[in-house]
Amino acid sequence: MAFVLCLLLLLALLGGPVSEGQSVHRTITGTLDLGYLPAGNYETNLHVESGPIEILFRIVRAFLFVVQPNPFPEDLIRKSVQQRFEHTKTDYQKIAHYEIGFIVLAGLGLLFIVLLPLVGLCFCMCRCCNNCGGEMHQRQKKNGDCRRRSFATSLFVVSLIMSISVFCAFATNQHLTTQVRGMRPLIKSNFKDLRTLLTDTPEQIDYLVSQFDTPKNQALLDLDNIGPLLGGRVQDQLGKRVLPALDAVLTMAGAIRETREALENVSASMEILQEGTNRLSANLTNAKENLNNTLNDAACSGAQAASTCDVIRNSLNQLSINANFSRLPPVTSQLAKVSEVLKIDLASLVQKGYAAFNDTPNLVQNQTKNILSDVKSVLDSIGTNITVAVKMLPIQKTITDFLIYLTQTETYIENYFPLVEQYDFYRWLSCLIACCLLILILVFYYLGLLCGACGYNKHKTPTNRGCVSNTGGNFLMAGVGFSFLFSWALMIIVVSTFVLGGNVEKLVCEPFKDKTIFQVLDTPYLFNEQWKNYLSGLLFKNPDVNLTFEQVYSDCKKNKGIYTSLQLDKFYNISKFLTISQYTQDLTVQFESIKINLSTIVLLDEVGKENLLNFSFSGIDGIDFAAYLTEVNKSITKVDLLSFANDLEARAEQLPKGALENALKGHASNIRMIHRQHVIPMEQEMSTLNQSIRLLQKTATELMVKVSQVITTVEGAQFLINNNASSIIIEETKKYMNMIIDYFEQYIQWVKDSIAMDVAACKPLANIIDTAIEIFLCSYITNSVNAFWFGLGGATTFLVPAIIFAVKLSKYYRRMDSEDVYDDAMEQW
Repeated sequence: MAFVLCLLLLLALLGGPVSEGQSVHRTITGTLDLGYLPAGNYETNLHVESGPIEILFRIVRAFLFVVQPNPFPEDLIRKSVQQRFEHTKTDYQKIAHYEIGFIVLAGLGLLFIVLLPLVGLCFCMCRCCNNCGGEMHQRQKKNGDCRRRSFATSLFVVSLIMSISVFCAFATNQHLTTQVRGMRPLIKSNFKDLRTLLTDTPEQIDYLVSQFDTPKNQALLDLDNIGPLLGGRVQDQLGKRVLPALDAVLTMAGAIRETREALENVSASMEILQEGTNRLSANLTNAKENLNNTLNDAACSGAQAASTCDVIRNSLNQLSINANFSRLPPVTSQLAKVSEVLKIDLASLVQKGYAAFNDTPNLVQNQTKNILSDVKSVLDSIGTNITVAVKMLPIQKTITDFLIYLTQTETYIENYFPLVEQYDFYRWLSCLIACCLLILILVFYYLGLLCGACGYNKHKTPTNRGCVSNTGGNFLMAGVGFSFLFSWALMIIVVSTFVLGGNVEKLVCEPFKDKTIFQVLDTPYLFNEQWKNYLSGLLFKNPDVNLTFEQVYSDCKKNKGIYTSLQLDKFYNISKFLTISQYTQDLTVQFESIKINLSTIVLLDEVGKENLLNFSFSGIDGIDFAAYLTEVNKSITKVDLLSFANDLEARAEQLPKGALENALKGHASNIRMIHRQHVIPMEQEMSTLNQSIRLLQKTATELMVKVSQVITTVEGAQFLINNNASSIIIEETKKYMNMIIDYFEQYIQWVKDSIAMDVAACKPLANIIDTAIEIFLCSYITNSVNAFWFGLGGATTFLVPAIIFAVKLSKYYRRMDSEDVYDDAMEQW
């Protein structure tokens, strides 16, 4: 009843017409944190601890497997149900073949029930006629002591086995009562779990609805930041062409500044080098004249100095200027034109272009204010409609009604459970009486063995046996009498519980554990010839849906949502009230109406372009770079002055000591000073001139082409902004719209997943089935009943050998009326 109750409840909660729309795949740009669905804590614990008695249960199951090793008769049960149990002869043969073990043992039990009382009656009448051991006369035999001991030992062993069997029966009887009394907490926990399921389901649905604010707030946040988000994306796409164009102009502005600096360096270096050349030339001429005057001294006419002086005199022509910078053309006109170009700050114009382009997000933000208010209105209407639609469901009334019914059911069970316990007490008392009957018989046997063994005196003749021994024999015969009186009744209990409990174990419990019973229940057209699937026909009046008992039980066992377990997607649409597919068109219209104009962005105005053209016409490409490089690559003097001075000083060392030597060394020092004061600064200036000329040469190479390319690139980027930016804006607007819609698609998918797996998790339904069948029917009742008949049946069965041994043994304990000393003839016979 509780299972159907919960099914009807969830159907009412999730009811709606079938209308599933296909979800369009979109790229997820951000994952929403929708939190965790509040879930109830189910308390039912189905773990059964039987304790040491579980060993007995396993022995009984093993015995039943020996009695009934045949597999579960699925086909036979299907056929029987479909034929409404109208069996044919063939069917009875199959049933008999399957139940052959039970039939044989039950037949033996019935034979025991019938024959043992008859045998007891005949035995009693026979003894009344002094036959069958009724005559109080005992023949003396040589092996009498051995026979007595054998009968006593056999009876003791049989009694011991019977005692163990009776103890097992008594223990299982008490175990069943204990388990029945312990069912109340388990039943309460199942009802509590059902109540949790009923009360938590509307809370879970309310939580799902309330979480709509998460995607909505995220969407509103993104709409408030449409400038950085949408404008930033547009800027990124346009920047692929705009930024390189602006960077090229900025680079060209830097090149113009570097060109002016290089021209200034060239002009300054040329002036310094020309002045330095003139001074160096005058100093070299003066040094050469002074050295020549020294060489014309009379001291050079001597034999030792003449050759040295001639060598020095011949090298004086090397003391002259090698580079001539006065022939190089000036760069004054180029410098003037470039300086004129730099009067306009091209870098500042480029920075204005950067600033205008970087203002794209603000332009988008300002131009979409009106549209965003409409989009926000659409989102608000979505949330309002969803909330209204869900609030219209009669959830609270349905929950209240079923909670009342659940309370009534729980009250009914609470009221009638004491009656169940009372009936269980009657059962327990009946089984206890049966055990006590066997215990009474065993007490007679044990007393008989005890008195007989203690009072027996082998030196006394049968007619002179003592009172204790005679009492022992009487106890044994009393046990025999009670065995004949009650054995048939005990066997009736054994046979009835054996047939019932054994078949429940083989036909219900074992198939339930391996789920083969579900395969039978899920057989098409089994219970109704018009219904292919009985469960879906019973619940939804639609037997064409493939809803099986096994699938529902397995899903609930895994604690899945009842929406998945009952395949409610075949009947009820969970996304009807929680979807934005019907509003996507409105959102699309609003976003498509967005118009963004970026024509106000100017990357480089006409002044900047004209400035670039003026730079290209500055004339730096007309400079004779070859002539400059030729002169700067020359040495300043024809000879290295330091080498010349060192050589002059070395030759002076070859002359005799005197004024001539000292004069020549003085000229060497003067030449070194000229090198230090004039040549070294000029060399440094030539290096600067060389670097500047090479920089100008690099800049001037294809200057017109470079400037033209820069202007073309800027104009292309400007054309993209003015004319083709609309396509980029449309594309990025679609991506932005998809990002907004994706938040709600994540929400819808989360709702679907939550309802499928978490909302109304139906573990309590599976727990009810497990409690009713696996725990109560199989573990508590069937196991205990089977163990009871196993113990009681074993004890009852061993009454037969006990009767035989007790009758035989009583002859050796009871006092006889007559006796024979020896009876050799009979012994030999």
